[in-house]
Amino acid sequence: MLHPITFSIPLEKVVTEIPKKTKILSDLIPGKLSTYIYTNETDYYNEYKQSYFATTTKKAGWDCMRHYEIIANGCVPYFPNIESCPPRTMALLPKDLIVEGNTLYKRFLESGATEENVKAYFDLTTRFLKYMRDYLTTHRLAQYVLNKIEFKKNVPDQKSNILFLSGSTYSDYLRCLTLHGFKSIFGSACHDYPKIPHIYKTYMDANRLYGKGISYSNLLEDYLHDDSLDTKIETLIKKKYFDLIIYGSYHRGLPFFDLVNELYKPNEIAMICGEDIHDCNYGDYVKRGYNLFVREL
Repeated sequence: MLHPITFSIPLEKVVTEIPKKTKILSDLIPGKLSTYIYTNETDYYNEYKQSYFATTTKKAGWDCMRHYEIIANGCVPYFPNIESCPPRTMALLPKDLIVEGNTLYKRFLESGATEENVKAYFDLTTRFLKYMRDYLTTHRLAQYVLNKIEFKKNVPDQKSNILFLSGSTYSDYLRCLTLHGFKSIFGSACHDYPKIPHIYKTYMDANRLYGKGISYSNLLEDYLHDDSLDTKIETLIKKKYFDLIIYGSYHRGLPFFDLVNELYKPNEIAMICGEDIHDCNYGDYVKRGYNLFVREL
């Protein structure tokens, strides 16, 4: 019942073709604050689009939104020491392709953008983009969660209702992007409570969000949140209106948990941990039959 999980990225952020390149390595260097010059998503993405490679590294945790933004923009991540990553951490990323990219980057440093190197680069980038569309978009990640908990077997009705609960509405990459994935599958039938305002297009202050809201804010039409449900969540839980309850970050709060635990079977509840550094008690939850999805295993 313990499953690895990673960040993801909306499909609309993924390029449809490999952009023209003007430099071998992006000037944006993780940890070098003087290179953090981008104030909007377009300029930030363009930096990766024009680069053959971009450096990414382990920060507080191994998984990092930068990995996905590099790949989505038709750039290959250069990831030193990727071989040291634990096998169940970043388990959904194509680590074999990243290792291949590290080797190819060294070839570019040795001999430049030769015809042979560029051909190998375009082949590798094409495989990266295909892998991202197949496994690393928000839609695919939500489907991964559903598959792991065998949701279709539990609820054969295609008009299932999902309740996505949060203890706070602060920025949280894993919570926000996974919620976007569930919204892309179920629409308003996946209800976020409380409403996560910054994932909707009506949100007006994305620059104040963590990372300026890049890649995870202003994504959804406002009608995909049914405001009329917000005042009766507890009543709807008691009526078992929802077929699946998801806690977007169990470290950051478990609203209605006693009630949910009383009325729902453990396999009808999914719990997510997206923290970089944590001391999880997930063993206790797993023993009780809950499905737990942990990012940094």
